[in-house]
Amino acid sequence: MRYFEINFTISAPESIYNDVCDVLAAMAGETGFETFEEAEGGLRGYVQQELFCRQELDDILGALPFTDVSVSYQVKEAEDRDWNEEWEKEGFEPICIGIGLVIYDGRHLPHSTEAQTLVEIDARLAFGTGNHETTRMMAETLMERPLEGKHILDCGTGTGVLAIVALLRGAAEAVGYDIDEWSVENARHNALLNGVEQRFTAFLGDSIVIEQQKRQFDVVLANINRNILLADMPRMRHALKPGGALLLSGFYVGDCQLIEEKAATLGLVRKKMKKEGEWACIEFELKD
Repeated sequence: MRYFEINFTISAPESIYNDVCDVLAAMAGETGFETFEEAEGGLRGYVQQELFCRQELDDILGALPFTDVSVSYQVKEAEDRDWNEEWEKEGFEPICIGIGLVIYDGRHLPHSTEAQTLVEIDARLAFGTGNHETTRMMAETLMERPLEGKHILDCGTGTGVLAIVALLRGAAEAVGYDIDEWSVENARHNALLNGVEQRFTAFLGDSIVIEQQKRQFDVVLANINRNILLADMPRMRHALKPGGALLLSGFYVGDCQLIEEKAATLGLVRKKMKKEGEWACIEFELKD
């Protein structure tokens, strides 16, 4: 499989530089980028040659939600090797979320088993393990909800971690989808690791998968960037049962007004909001 190496040069105030890197990686990940690493003056990303679209990347750069920031990039053919190899070897240390949840990989077992919920994730990318603020807030919000017997839809499932948390907390089933083929396979693999594979179904595709389900869910999850959330929220809303919950993250605190205004037009009422650093997580409820 052949890859392009994309070298991003980022010019941004020091106070938001890391945030720019995070958002760029998250948004580019929606177009097929598989992994990123720090580089002098920016980021270096890798994407399969057949998935790379220069126009999509240009659109992403034009939609970055920052002022006083410029991002340029250069494309070259990458050396033919496994770009996730180092991450696969190193894994990640156990991540404690609140007092009840620990996310870990098989190379670094939890120091304590007192947590209510233990989730094993075999991930090749750091995003989707709980390392990122948005994943932590989404997982914490799930831990606070009664999930016994509930039906869950996980939009942009990634590693499947949020769906798996819900299933281990008693959800009856979870349906996930992702535009990245590797993510779908990884989510299925992680469901198997946690013994919930019989209650988890993962599809390859975008939000059209929601319409294809032709049914409604008790809880819909989406940890995706702001622009995709705004575009896909109508479909997410129609997938909710009356009284159901929509849990959203992947956007900045400064984006909350846009998200809430869109939600209001869809009959969604804000119930709870979390903040961690500059990132936000909002729980909405669909009026009966």
